[in-house]
Amino acid sequence: MLLPIIAYGHQGLREETQEIGPDYPNLATLIENMFETMYHAQGVGLAAPQVNIPIRMFVIDGEPMDSSAEDGEESMLGFKGVFINPKMMGETGEKWSFEEGCLSIPDIREPIMRKKDIILKYYDENFEEKMESFTGLKARIIQHEYDHLEGVLFTDYLSRMRKQLLKGRLGKISKGEIDTPYPMKFPDRQVKA
Repeated sequence: MLLPIIAYGHQGLREETQEIGPDYPNLATLIENMFETMYHAQGVGLAAPQVNIPIRMFVIDGEPMDSSAEDGEESMLGFKGVFINPKMMGETGEKWSFEEGCLSIPDIREPIMRKKDIILKYYDENFEEKMESFTGLKARIIQHEYDHLEGVLFTDYLSRMRKQLLKGRLGKISKGEIDTPYPMKFPDRQVKA
């Protein structure tokens, strides 16, 4: 089932998220619906707060970005997973710039600086605990989705001047004055397919 993705300006993108346990109601269905929604919207990641569910979980399938992987970087093929109650254990390495976008902020892409390497502790969909290192694009996708669990958007990293230049476009998104191939929910609570 497709879930409406909440748009820039919706308070759900800034709410505090809660950890969940293996007994979270209908977890398998939620995970399935989040993957379906992400694929329909042609995204590579989707965090629960983006579908207005304030829990610490996101899903990723980086395969569509495989051609963006830099020389010497791991392939994105097979980089798919469910990340529940993640904790960032470390971010290291040089900061590097890459153009990011977000399903909650359609049609805006901006270069964002992030550290290249991370260590993440999390639970998978079977509630098996994992501790893994990620680098490059894999790290970046995780950092972007992890930020959603912290109420942070990629636009928060932009300079004041750049935010000012985007103010009109961001305002149109929050008012629902955009067309997307996926259902969205806007701050005034309307849903537009």
